Amino acid sequence: MLVVEDERAIQLALGGLLKREGHDVEPCLTGDEGLQRARAGGYDLVLVDLSLGAGPDGMDVLRASREAHPDTPVVMLTAHGSEKVAVQAMKAGAEDYLPKPFDNDELRLVVARCLARTRLVREHGLLQERVAREQGLGALVGRGAAMNRVFEQLLRVAETDLTVLVRGESGTGKELVAQALHQRSARARRPFVAVNCAAIQRELVESELFGHEKGSFTGASARRVGRFEAADGGTLFLDEVGDMPLETQAKVLRALQERAIERVGGSRTLPVDVRVVAATHKDLEAEVSRGRFRQDLYYRLRVVVLQLPPLRQRLEDLPALAERFLGALAERLGRPRKALSEAALARLAAHPFPGNVRELRNALERAAVLCPSPVLGPEDLDLGDGPLSAPGGPLEPFMEARKKAQEAFDRAYLLRALRAHEGNITRTAEAIGVFRQTLQQRLRELAIAPEEWKET
Repeated sequence: MLVVEDERAIQLALGGLLKREGHDVEPCLTGDEGLQRARAGGYDLVLVDLSLGAGPDGMDVLRASREAHPDTPVVMLTAHGSEKVAVQAMKAGAEDYLPKPFDNDELRLVVARCLARTRLVREHGLLQERVAREQGLGALVGRGAAMNRVFEQLLRVAETDLTVLVRGESGTGKELVAQALHQRSARARRPFVAVNCAAIQRELVESELFGHEKGSFTGASARRVGRFEAADGGTLFLDEVGDMPLETQAKVLRALQERAIERVGGSRTLPVDVRVVAATHKDLEAEVSRGRFRQDLYYRLRVVVLQLPPLRQRLEDLPALAERFLGALAERLGRPRKALSEAALARLAAHPFPGNVRELRNALERAAVLCPSPVLGPEDLDLGDGPLSAPGGPLEPFMEARKKAQEAFDRAYLLRALRAHEGNITRTAEAIGVFRQTLQQRLRELAIAPEEWKET
């Protein structure tokens, strides 16, 4: 906590009392220094004297802290008879005030109450983030470092109107990311319109995207609204944009730049307000160099790039994905949920999954429907890689693959937690919900040395 007090004796008394209570105290003597540190932030609590001599006073420090870090509580220290000013401080956002000379027990009570509020605010923020990931991020599932990076980037960019390019192999969930971007944006109440550029006949792409007027070509018996118009005010998802014909790419670029379109066969310019999210599994840079994709459109689409990892690089998410798919299938069919045996999970961990999450879902749904047992074994999984060497044969390779995936996840998770808590074993154990001894034992098992978590 930050203590801003220009009387050294009072500052020493405050610091000593707070340190005996187990708090980390950062003292400063002047208003200028207090102002600078309050703006920098990183404190659980700020205690500031109202009168700080020449320069900025306590009210200035209060306002600076509230402006830069509104969730950090500020306690004002006031001289006797300054109750009127203390009320003004409370109106300006102070959490509480203490008249000098203060009572030690009263100080402890005020500090404890403020810190409790800080914890509640932070826990509420974590809960909101969890809800956002479980609900606002739709059907996306991920607990490992690879998907956490995607989630963090997604949450930062979702509330903007920036164009996003989602890249990744087939089956990694690019449309789910587009839907999550839409649901987390200010456009969530407006349409989300998806179009697969690879699934539309070449001669109909422009009509599909921009619409057409009656009689504009053979078979155009009525006016048609295109996908850009249908998504007005919302989000347009251009899936497999790398398969879009070159001649259409020029018109899409114009629509993005001018925020306007013309229907096929029409002459009237129609304004459209859409946020575009594009996706592709192709190497667009290579497509540009081969002349198959316009360079100007490529740069227009890749304002923000979200790269989805393939399933083989996020094996730590296999249990959660399997649970999600088996649960959803059971609910859809009105049947009891099937479970996945350890051996079956190990076999999944050893499979390369060229079809990624989509392939995993299909394999689990097929096994759950065909297997009469409530628990799926490795022999129930048709992964297209041939049968097991023998029914009930050795599973050591699969179990070893699963063990390595779990250890890699645990190592990354623990290092991140330790660095977040500056290497403090006790605080880290509390944060992740284990005993200190359990954490120390796991660190020894994974051969994680202190030098590793001290790295930046």
